[in-house]
Amino acid sequence: MTEQTKVTLPSPAFRTRARVINQLGEQLIKNESIALLELIKNSYDADASHCTVTMTHPTNLTDGKIVIKDNGCGMNDMVLLRAWLEIGTNYKDELLKNKKTELSHKYKRRRLGEKGIGRLGVHRLGREIEIVTRDSGQKEHVLQINWDNINSSEYIEDLPITMFSRKPEIFPEGSGTLITIGRLRVPWTRGMARDCARSITSLNSPFETSGSFRVTFKIPGSEWLDGLLSFSDISEYKLFSFDITMSGNEITDFIYEFTPWQTMKKLKSRKLTISDDAISKLTRMVYKEGVEYKDIDLSKFKIGTVTFKGIIFDRDPRVLDLGVQDKKGLKEYLNSNGGIRVFRDNMRVMDYGEPGNDWLDLGGRRVNIPAKRISNNIILASVHLSRQASTDLQEKANREGFVENEAFYEFVKAVLFAIERVETLRKTDKDILRKHYGPTNASEPVITSIAELKAVVAKNVPHEDTRNKINKYLDRIEEEYEAITTSLIRSAGAGLNLVIVIHQIEKITKEIGVMLLKGAANDKVSSRVKNLADIVEGYSILVKQSDKKLRNLKDLIEQCIFTMNFRLEAHSIKLDAAFRSRTKNLDGLCSEDHVLNALMNLFDNSIWWLGYSKTHNPTIFIDISNQLPGYSSIVIADNGPGFTLPTEEITKPFVTNKPGGMGIGLHLTKQIMESLSGQLIFPEMEIFDIPAKYKKGAKIALAFKKGK
Repeated sequence: MTEQTKVTLPSPAFRTRARVINQLGEQLIKNESIALLELIKNSYDADASHCTVTMTHPTNLTDGKIVIKDNGCGMNDMVLLRAWLEIGTNYKDELLKNKKTELSHKYKRRRLGEKGIGRLGVHRLGREIEIVTRDSGQKEHVLQINWDNINSSEYIEDLPITMFSRKPEIFPEGSGTLITIGRLRVPWTRGMARDCARSITSLNSPFETSGSFRVTFKIPGSEWLDGLLSFSDISEYKLFSFDITMSGNEITDFIYEFTPWQTMKKLKSRKLTISDDAISKLTRMVYKEGVEYKDIDLSKFKIGTVTFKGIIFDRDPRVLDLGVQDKKGLKEYLNSNGGIRVFRDNMRVMDYGEPGNDWLDLGGRRVNIPAKRISNNIILASVHLSRQASTDLQEKANREGFVENEAFYEFVKAVLFAIERVETLRKTDKDILRKHYGPTNASEPVITSIAELKAVVAKNVPHEDTRNKINKYLDRIEEEYEAITTSLIRSAGAGLNLVIVIHQIEKITKEIGVMLLKGAANDKVSSRVKNLADIVEGYSILVKQSDKKLRNLKDLIEQCIFTMNFRLEAHSIKLDAAFRSRTKNLDGLCSEDHVLNALMNLFDNSIWWLGYSKTHNPTIFIDISNQLPGYSSIVIADNGPGFTLPTEEITKPFVTNKPGGMGIGLHLTKQIMESLSGQLIFPEMEIFDIPAKYKKGAKIALAFKKGK
């Protein structure tokens, strides 16, 4: 195209349709509760000490009104024009970036608004908007918008808006802002109003009460808000509570309390702090990824110190019968308000902790271990952050939580680590609670029932042939049941170690690949491949059924060491094989697969705790002993931190202090030993010949019957 053929056109420009305000309000502001909260947050930013929300005729679209009034600093005409009539204004963002205006003048608050879109919530609520505001010592400014005029205005800049100044009428003294929203867009219901009241109540954390800002919500002449329970009403029924502080890669403070009600005469309260072993030995935060454990470190991001406080309830009907009069009210409150909320500078970050927002996947975590894990409908908790220190946690434009970036995921991992610590402690107290006030514990299932049935048969079946026939069937049922349980124990033990097996084989396979790429000598590669084949063969014993008979314990230990040696080397753990210096062989009544599963569980526990505690010169001690009368024992100890929970607790199913652990390893080991007529023992130093360097570590003995 030549210069002569060019035609000059008017300079093009973007134009915004007036209806975009409604569209943005509906898409960026999730519901009416959040719309109101955005306006209340503006009052907070304006240094108000009090904000009142009044609703009249909420079911009537024409006459209904919502009035928000505060005693904040108000706005002058320039701020009103910029803060309210510029969509996406950076007004507050500029205040935050300026050291002189970063914090509010009176209460030194860091402002909540940043994106300039929160006021769109007002347009979601009603069609007529009037704002009356006064800055101290200034005139009152009035801004009026009627969204019914939008139909006659194609573009937003053509929308007629009324603005004028006058002598103070609403705020004759001082300053403040009054927003009146008329011609409601939707008729309100009792449920909407109560949800809104709950959201407003939850704007401040109940654990960090702020005397500098209060919000009141009322509907004059209506009973809609009657009977709403408060946090203080509910908190008296808590049984468990916690207060945790996290900074960097560790828990820096920890308090856990179990507080039985006065009616629970059989129970004692208990309190644990960071100085107790159950907490002090497990303060470094880690998370499980596959079979590997990795550090959680908040200091990698601008997250700051995280405080986590909460109370936990028990909804079991037998427990509630001991002290809760309004059971229905308690359950409804927990259903509506239960969960874990997030607060920055004591102002809530929506919509964490709302019904349906399971941001920590508490429900998913309960699938495998429902008796231990906490669900949203039994906990009221708050996570507290400093707005100034947590700038890497960025709020989404739609006010539905944080942007899910790397900082957010690190934050989530830290909170989940803290929850696991609480769950472990609660499990101990919950079991005691169930023991005394739960259903009567049955004896060993099936076996006890069969024995009782045999007694009934002996007493009530006089005919010997019939009696023998019935007992024959009962004997067969008992034998088949024992065979099934034995098979399940074997399968569970093998399954527990299967992930470790796969991981170890993958590592050795990769190592062989690297050796080949580097041109390693054929004999070295061949040796490593043979080693891999031997390890696979050794692991295959775990799933092969073997008879219960007297076996040489030294041989079993050597087999276990061979299969575990690669892991010991990978973690730089030394083996103190004292059993090799024993000249006398010891035999024990056992089956090979069961013993290897049990030993691997014990080795795996020691390897993890030695690594987690970063023990200097980590070592596992293993020996054989006949010092326990009638038994041949395998003794295992390490120089790690020792047990973090009472030994009578850790053999129960799903009890563990290991992050991400299932809590079935030691339980299965105990089951295995009982099935072999042996014992799982947590010995004192003097029972067996254990060197002094292992005094503070974990010590376990597998005691097998010597046989006849």
